[in-house]
Amino acid sequence: MPKLGMQPVRRRALIEAAIEAIGARGSLDVTMSDIASRAGVSSALAHHYFGAKEDLLQATMRQLLADLGLDFLKALRNATTPRGRISAVISVNFSANQFRQETIQAWLAFYVEAQKSPPLRRLLRVYARRLHSNLMSGLSSLMPRAQAEPTAESIAAMIDGLYIRRALRDGLPNPASAAALIEDYVDTKLRRERPANDEETATYRQSGGDER
Repeated sequence: MPKLGMQPVRRRALIEAAIEAIGARGSLDVTMSDIASRAGVSSALAHHYFGAKEDLLQATMRQLLADLGLDFLKALRNATTPRGRISAVISVNFSANQFRQETIQAWLAFYVEAQKSPPLRRLLRVYARRLHSNLMSGLSSLMPRAQAEPTAESIAAMIDGLYIRRALRDGLPNPASAAALIEDYVDTKLRRERPANDEETATYRQSGGDER
């Protein structure tokens, strides 16, 4: 009989094992027995906790989102300026927790599978909306919304692109270098998109900046 309180521990162990298995395989073509073996439990227990493999994979995707969201929350709490909020979002994506090979491979595998799996596609939309919102929380105070929206989209595309390149082992191996590349883009955009003169800047700020 399972010990009381072991269910959350074993569920998390199975999710971590799923990430590890997906990373090793490079796709979602993994088995419950492989995942269970990596977690140190039986296949029967894995099915007991998650049901079918698809349920475990969806739980894994939700856990990746939850972990990323928690890292975002912690980083944004420590950001004291709008520009700092943008850097916080960038740094989280390339932190030790997020930019590890297994996690990167898992994200890429979920992107591929989402093309035919509506539940995974919905989860990826949650990720995209959250990333966009977090970036806009800084950008909307630094430039008009008409410029902030496409800038947020571009930053998100760069982050996703660097993840894909790294998953294919063709990207920057140093996460600091990857983050610096995006930071340089942000600095360039802020210089280009900043209101043309102090009067326009003052008018924009007096109007409330972000009109969301």
